[in-house]
Amino acid sequence: MEVEISEEQIQTMAVIEGVTIVSTVSVDILQENDNYTSLLECAQMLNCIESALPLSHTPLQQAIHWLFECWWRRDLKGKEELGWTAFLVCLENTVTLEKPVGELRRLCTLREVLLSVDFASERGQQVIDPLLQCFFRPSHIKQEEGKRFLAFLFSWNDSFIRMIHETIKNQLQFFPKTLSVHVAEIYFRAWRKASGSFMEEIESTCIQDLMQHALLLHRNSPVHSKVRQILTYFHKQKFREGVDKMLHRLYKPILWKALKATNAEVRANATLLFTEAFPIHDPSMSSEMVDQAVQKQLDLLFALLDDPQPLVRSSAVLGVCSILARCWEVIPSTIITDLLEKLILQLANDTSSPDVRCSVFMCMSIILDNSLSHPLMEKLLPALKSSLHDSSEKVRVAFVGMLLKIKAVRAAKFWKVCSLEHLLARLEMDSPPVSKRIVNLLFNSFFPVNQSETVWCERCVTLIQTNPGAARKFYQHAYLYTAPANIVKLMLVIRKCLNVCIQNAGDDEFASSNKENSTMLEDVLSVQDTASMASLLEILVILWKSVQKSLMANQDAFKYTTSKFASVLPQYLKIFQEEQCKAPLILLASLLPASSVPALRSKVMSHLRSLKAGTAVTAYSQSVECLCSWGQISHIVELIENWLVEAVPVRAQGDEDTSGKVHFDGLEESKPDLGLDYLDYVLLHPKTRDCLFTLPLDQIRPLHKALDKWKSLLFSSLSGAEVSVAVIETALRAFIFHGRLCIHLQHKYPEEREFLKSLEHSVSWVEKIILPFLASSSSEQQLSLSRKTVESCLTVCKDVLRVSVGDSDFRDHVLQHVASVLQTEKGYVCIPPVLALLTEVAQACLSHKPEEDQEDQEDRTSLTIRILTNIFQKVVEIIAHRLRKDKEEGQELCCSSEEALYDFLLVTKFTTERSEFITGVFSSLCAAVIIDISRTLQKISHVEEVLTPETVNDLPPLSNTILKVMLRSPAVTRFFLSEMSSSIESEAIDSITQWAAVTHILTIIKQSDAFIVELKEIALSVRRQIQNYYNITAENSDNIQRTIYESTVRMLIDILNQCQQSNS
Repeated sequence: MEVEISEEQIQTMAVIEGVTIVSTVSVDILQENDNYTSLLECAQMLNCIESALPLSHTPLQQAIHWLFECWWRRDLKGKEELGWTAFLVCLENTVTLEKPVGELRRLCTLREVLLSVDFASERGQQVIDPLLQCFFRPSHIKQEEGKRFLAFLFSWNDSFIRMIHETIKNQLQFFPKTLSVHVAEIYFRAWRKASGSFMEEIESTCIQDLMQHALLLHRNSPVHSKVRQILTYFHKQKFREGVDKMLHRLYKPILWKALKATNAEVRANATLLFTEAFPIHDPSMSSEMVDQAVQKQLDLLFALLDDPQPLVRSSAVLGVCSILARCWEVIPSTIITDLLEKLILQLANDTSSPDVRCSVFMCMSIILDNSLSHPLMEKLLPALKSSLHDSSEKVRVAFVGMLLKIKAVRAAKFWKVCSLEHLLARLEMDSPPVSKRIVNLLFNSFFPVNQSETVWCERCVTLIQTNPGAARKFYQHAYLYTAPANIVKLMLVIRKCLNVCIQNAGDDEFASSNKENSTMLEDVLSVQDTASMASLLEILVILWKSVQKSLMANQDAFKYTTSKFASVLPQYLKIFQEEQCKAPLILLASLLPASSVPALRSKVMSHLRSLKAGTAVTAYSQSVECLCSWGQISHIVELIENWLVEAVPVRAQGDEDTSGKVHFDGLEESKPDLGLDYLDYVLLHPKTRDCLFTLPLDQIRPLHKALDKWKSLLFSSLSGAEVSVAVIETALRAFIFHGRLCIHLQHKYPEEREFLKSLEHSVSWVEKIILPFLASSSSEQQLSLSRKTVESCLTVCKDVLRVSVGDSDFRDHVLQHVASVLQTEKGYVCIPPVLALLTEVAQACLSHKPEEDQEDQEDRTSLTIRILTNIFQKVVEIIAHRLRKDKEEGQELCCSSEEALYDFLLVTKFTTERSEFITGVFSSLCAAVIIDISRTLQKISHVEEVLTPETVNDLPPLSNTILKVMLRSPAVTRFFLSEMSSSIESEAIDSITQWAAVTHILTIIKQSDAFIVELKEIALSVRRQIQNYYNITAENSDNIQRTIYESTVRMLIDILNQCQQSNS
């Protein structure tokens, strides 16, 4: 709703505007002796009314403020009041506006207004907060006018300097690193312009405080690096007058002490500051005193390089290298030589710390930036050649980085520092971070882009014949250092080279169709040189794969390249018959469109059919990938299905007779094992797996059914049918692959439960058919097969839940199955996979967030968790029972279950809302450990057997396993201690042996200092409780009970003493 403005108000505003304009013009033309009393009165009246003007007249307010600003600039009478108003408005605008650049310039011109205001006055206190807010604004800190204004603020008041510094320190952690340099410049400007007490305050409160923080802050502190940046700015200003003297004065009381501190991190921080500020001296001292001071500092450098702590030595290496780079001309040559020999001959071979060795090579680059160092470095660097084979990857990376620097600055010939032979050997075997850098180093040698393509091919052949493995690695990373067009050109010239070799072999037919009259490399290569031919073909594939995306993006280049290779590929397959050459040729074919090599498809399928079971993966992997890339995965699926169907067991007449023999149709022709190998490869690799599941479901279902049929053979074998071990193994593999395929299909088609139901059916089949054999096996072979089948089923179920394919129905079905397994007589043998499965069930339940029918879902999840904790309790009881019944077998079970138990307990780390789960799990563990140790103590027959456990290995097997697993995670240990504390409060512990067991547990846990608070609380509770058993110490009481009591008291005293010492 618009507010009506009266004629009178409009006229008033017009009068004020007119007065403001006339006054502003008058101020501009005032002469020195003019009388401007009336003008001052007008300005003062405007000052009184400007704050009362309505918001709709903001332009008028701005005009009035400009008048006041002009008044201040002309230094006219009454400027303090008018300037203050202008200053306040500009200050407020710079803090509130998003883009305050213009206001910042005006504020900078008015900054002297602040000096007319007393810091302690009401006006002074009024502007403190807005002024400090300026230090929050990156726009103020980065702009030139902002820096000038902020540096000026240090000259207002000593107390305000302290407030500014505290504000900056609090904000530093939130500033980006790039802003720290601007903050440093503000400090430096403030110091340069200060004098007297202001300079003393800036030096002591700000600069020296920053020095202290740079020395004492942890390196992982978010502020440390920014404080270092600020001080680095000061160190770089050493050429300015007074800076050296100031640094000498401020560092003197703190730096030299820090360099000798007992804390290694403080010494390392001090080393960085010392070497960055080197030399630290007072220029006003005599030259002799300066020389002495510098000599002491040089001696200190040698001492720091010998520091016992690697962190300090690494910092000293960086510092020494930066000093040599900066001060090479002024440091005596003998000192330079000694320092370099120390670095190159000693610290580069520091066996105690890879960090030190790494820092040597990284920091050599700093020295190499100074060209004066090159002659001496050329003599010393060859001593480092063995470092290329350092055991630490980061050291090798740094070493090759140094070689790249040598090459870049032309300090020496890098191959004189490290021979080509060694570089190629390391290129062949090393990891990508190292090998990529070696490729960069050698790139111009083996891929000289400024020379002809023929030379590229010659260098390629030379590299192949020198080190084929290195050649493969070189061309694998070559695309990183040249354009895709050059890679394609090299591919085509290699093709040309191969054609020439074939021509020279005398194949007239091929020669007539490929009239490429070239004689390059005739004396070096021939078709009979199988190794070189195979390597060239491999490199063709490697190069093509490296630029495949770029080729696909340029269809003209892609069509040209594919046509060139498609025209020669059939002949290559004809000429290069060796296995060494076939693999890269098939891979090369897989990169071509299927339409360009129609005859090859049948050959690849024939190759897959002709292989024998047990063939190495390398014999068929290329063929499988080739067919996948052509979109022919359906042929592989059909082949696998046919083999499985042809070899599927067919029961003879009298099917009910489980003792009858099993017959096989077409077993001699089919190769089910090989088919499962192919399926394993397809499912294992993302590219082939994605290709498989692009097929329509109707094409995969037959394979799914064929796999499912094989499980009947497992039952036949267990029932006593005569089945070979090899066939049983195949049936077990088929059972596992059926589960794996179900998982992938359910993930692909999540809308229905078709494949989850298939898995549930398999679980039910195992429960109904296989578990009875596990419970009452008549032979070792029967037990082994039933156990493997059950474990395979549990593993598949675990994988279903791990990839979040299973739903709540499936979880419930699985838990029922687990309970059935544990109820069988030999179910204990499956405890490790049972625990692994329980881990996934727990993870699924605890991370479940229902969206619909929340209450019902929550109730169901809570029920599942209760069942889960009950099953876990049953697992612990079974292990304990097994240890009592057969100690050796029980110990083996404990060992095999250790990792699975650890993974299960780790789930509790991420549990915050399900306290019933944590309570259920840890109450079972706590009770198991206490009972286990208590029973051991009850069996003691002589007082000499009452011992204090020193390590977890001194405990009984079950307690040993549980505590060993638990102590691997501090969070899990705290949950355990919390449950133990609850057990003590609930009065569930009711005998001296059980209290002794608790104390044994605490004694083991106290070896870690991470649980002092919890240990002290529990130990005090135990001490109060065992006072009820003091009568045991009577002379007529049982000696063993008394000894256990006394031992418990001693252990409690030790625990409490250690807690006390840690607190103090």
